[in-house]
Amino acid sequence: MFGFIGKKIKNVERPIGKPRVLVFANQKGGVGKTTTAINLGCAITEKGYKVLIIDLDPQGNASTGLGINKESREFSSYDVLVDQMSIGKATVKTTVNDLYLVPSTLDLLGIEATLASDKNRSFKLKDAIQNMLLEATTTEDNYHYILIDCPPSLNLLTINALVASDAVMVPLQCEFFALEGLGQLLETVDHIRKTLNENLVIHGIVLTMFDERNNLSGQVEKDVREYMSDKVYKTVIPRNVRVSEAPSYGKPVLIYDHKCSGSKAYIKLASEVLSRDKNMKYNN
Repeated sequence: MFGFIGKKIKNVERPIGKPRVLVFANQKGGVGKTTTAINLGCAITEKGYKVLIIDLDPQGNASTGLGINKESREFSSYDVLVDQMSIGKATVKTTVNDLYLVPSTLDLLGIEATLASDKNRSFKLKDAIQNMLLEATTTEDNYHYILIDCPPSLNLLTINALVASDAVMVPLQCEFFALEGLGQLLETVDHIRKTLNENLVIHGIVLTMFDERNNLSGQVEKDVREYMSDKVYKTVIPRNVRVSEAPSYGKPVLIYDHKCSGSKAYIKLASEVLSRDKNMKYNN
């Protein structure tokens, strides 16, 4: 497809069963959460997997970064959560083969008030995914991975994502307050596990915006690895101008410039994520 990883795997099994659902979460903004979601999703498709990204951020950056402009978003994740629209009807195809998207709109800003009196409000996305699986009649109807991009806050949207997911991926910017924000997120995940989703686990922590010229980046990496041990992916995403430019062209960086250091890092991260996933012990 892209020609920079090698021959695309053609015969990956597409089971009817439940796809792996991963949520990208961090209560702090500007950590590369959306960038990691769309570029990791893009890289995973090159391995022969079918991927759905669900944009739950009212800003809709994942949607824009995949070339789905606001005018073409007929349906969105808001319709799925509020109007019980099927995920299939809200899904659009991106320009990347085997990469699909449920886009976001600003309507999501009012989700708290809209669902305030709904006792099932925290399970809307989980129910929608389960219904999607029930509707699947062939292997081609299903996905291997569902990636959920959350807003940078602990609100009803993030809670829905955490309740619907198998595991959390945590993009963590290499800056001074990284560990402080990480601690808050881990407390949130632990709370969700105890109250709403007992099967939720931490898939891994990916260090982003790493600047090898900056001593602080190296120190943050050292501290995070000491604190979280093998939960931290070996792959580090470097600070790279091409990664920052790509969304303005509506493309993942792997399409925009597949030879840049950012693209190479996300390709490597995809291999590590897939390898780790095979060895992880899930409770569901």
